[in-house]
Amino acid sequence: MQFFERLDPETRYMRFMHVVRKPDVKRLHRVLAFIPERGTGIVATIPADDGIDVVGGSSLMIGPDPASCEFAVTVTAAYARTGLGRTLMSALIAAAKARGLLEMEGFVLRANTAMLRLADRLGFTTSADPEDFSVVICRLRLDAPVDRLAQA
Repeated sequence: MQFFERLDPETRYMRFMHVVRKPDVKRLHRVLAFIPERGTGIVATIPADDGIDVVGGSSLMIGPDPASCEFAVTVTAAYARTGLGRTLMSALIAAAKARGLLEMEGFVLRANTAMLRLADRLGFTTSADPEDFSVVICRLRLDAPVDRLAQA
């Protein structure tokens, strides 16, 4: 819960795609119940006076198609533009490949230009969500090269 509480309102909005003031604990328990069978979660932590602080996280959830998954990534504002999002996404892509998944997709707000730039750098294709103009669908074939910049 600490991670959620430390997210600024804009970061929360970009992650949940609507205003969220309090965590939905019941939904969180339902999602976590699927990991590790149908999902993977990765967190980035730093040392803190009271133990550790979570400063970022990424997850994938396998849906009805067992060959594909949906991703999510969140980084606190203090660690934005440090490469943490790229590190979390790269680790998530590697985890998806290790599970034998063939495709990863995510739904990103069109206003979330930082995530869209990252997705482009990681080789995701993008298309408009036909049901919501404010959303971009990012897809990555996992049998394709992961990072176009690393190949240059």
